[in-house]
Amino acid sequence: MKITIQSAEQLGPLVRAVRKAQGIRQDDAAGSIGVSENFLGKIERGGATVQWGKLFGVLRDLGIHVLVDVPDEIATKVQVARVKGRAG
Repeated sequence: MKITIQSAEQLGPLVRAVRKAQGIRQDDAAGSIGVSENFLGKIERGGATVQWGKLFGVLRDLGIHVLVDVPDEIATKVQVARVKGRAG
């Protein structure tokens, strides 16, 4: 299912719902992911100031995939820049 997220306040409850649907307690999830329970709680409350690397680790380990929808004219420029960046 695709859900549009526009803020941390929207992402947090989704992370919590996914974790609960998997039947995983917050402390168990935090331990298995390698973050503190406090950090996971901050994400689930929609905290706006979290570390990106840890956030993406939590999302990945809970099976949440991030898809960014970029306007086509911008996506073309980004793809060209990525290819040039790898080659140079």
